[in-house]
Amino acid sequence: MGRDVSAITVTKEDRRRYREKVQRCLEAFTAMLRESRFESDPPRMGMEIELNLVDDAGHPAMRNAAVLDAIADPSWATELAQFNIEVNLPPSSLAGKSLGALEQTVRDHLNHADARARAAGVQLMLVGILPTLRESDVNESTLSANPRYRLLNEQILAARGESLHLEIDGVERLRMYADCITPEAACTSVQFHLQVGPQDFGAYWNASQAIAGVQVALGANSPFLFGSELWRETRIPLFEQATDTRPEELKEQGVRPRVWFGERWISSVLDLFEENSRYFSSLLPVCEKDDPLELLARGEVPDLAELTLHNGTIYRWNRPVYDIDHGRPHLRVENRVLPAGPTVADTMANAAFYYGLVRSLADDDQPLSSRMSFAAAAANLRSGALHGLDARMFWPGLGEVPVIDLVLRRLLPRAATGLDRWGVDGVVRDRLLGIIEQRCMTRQNGATWQAQMVHSVNADRPEALRRMVLRYIEHMHSNAPVHTWPVAY
Repeated sequence: MGRDVSAITVTKEDRRRYREKVQRCLEAFTAMLRESRFESDPPRMGMEIELNLVDDAGHPAMRNAAVLDAIADPSWATELAQFNIEVNLPPSSLAGKSLGALEQTVRDHLNHADARARAAGVQLMLVGILPTLRESDVNESTLSANPRYRLLNEQILAARGESLHLEIDGVERLRMYADCITPEAACTSVQFHLQVGPQDFGAYWNASQAIAGVQVALGANSPFLFGSELWRETRIPLFEQATDTRPEELKEQGVRPRVWFGERWISSVLDLFEENSRYFSSLLPVCEKDDPLELLARGEVPDLAELTLHNGTIYRWNRPVYDIDHGRPHLRVENRVLPAGPTVADTMANAAFYYGLVRSLADDDQPLSSRMSFAAAAANLRSGALHGLDARMFWPGLGEVPVIDLVLRRLLPRAATGLDRWGVDGVVRDRLLGIIEQRCMTRQNGATWQAQMVHSVNADRPEALRRMVLRYIEHMHSNAPVHTWPVAY
């Protein structure tokens, strides 16, 4: 939902008009698919990274407006809370040494931003959930100043009709209520974008869904929330609960959640946009003046503003994206399951694994979706988030197996094959996938390192978390992959 939205008062008429405009956008989108109006070549990748702001003591710093002023780069933007910012990296090819070049671009952006932030007394941290975040840090006063966040907060709470309830059972237990959506801001992620042609979209989305659990198990980096040790990737249940517009009665009736894995494999991108329209009411019913069908009839490319805004308020773990670049519309899969960090090297290794594996699986003559139930893919996501590298996963032909065995014996070779098909340089391929291999061999990712580090510190939980955060930031700047980090203070 990257559009800025002015502060408005939402009326019943606004909702009626918005619903009608979404339907007209959907009709225009259907016609564009039928008439093959989409760009499909060359395939490109893109990336968004969300970061936390911390002070010199390792506590959250509510300074995103000042930090963004200091960075002074349009690639950077606000996120939901004042302790978050986001960087959007330019799209690029996957071929050759592009993944390596993107890694350097990310490092350059982060180093520049961190230097500017430090001048303002703030540091950047790449992590899924800031371990030193407290319940007192997430309230309406810590929302970012952009009006769209306050409007979103109002609409989610109005739809729910009661306080948000967070209930997460893991290593420890968390129970709390919140009167705003700011707990969602604790979730900081990396999003991988992959541009694909309409004819291939279903295969790539299905493949992305099938491997989501494996991705999360490998990349887990969010074991602590508000001082409690919960899931290895606590972002998953936190995000699901912190934006839930359903009171208990609607959950019992089977109303779909806005943070949604989905419920079936698809054959077309149209399936997803139709589900969005059919199952979800509007949160930000803002209408533009242009009529998409009239624009299409004149040979122009409509931006489908209402459809894309609605899509941006439905938080699928793999989201369809419609966009326009240089006058040509295209489609992207936005892979949203992974946390940020721990380092740029780890992030790029996660990217290489995703882009390679999804290509290899999407190319299969017998798709994975024909050999694996959708329910199994959803269960894998939960297992990966709950247990991390200790998870067990269902995989066709293997049954239920440890995720580390699945990756080492079956999926890493498939990811290498996929990167070869994208034309990725062999040296870049081997270095990045080698990080994934070593993460499995050492059984250490961001979540396991954080937990082991905190338990090794002779201090109470808040102080142990604070010390761990400061050591984490030191290792993060070294860019040494997390599997090499020593567990010692």
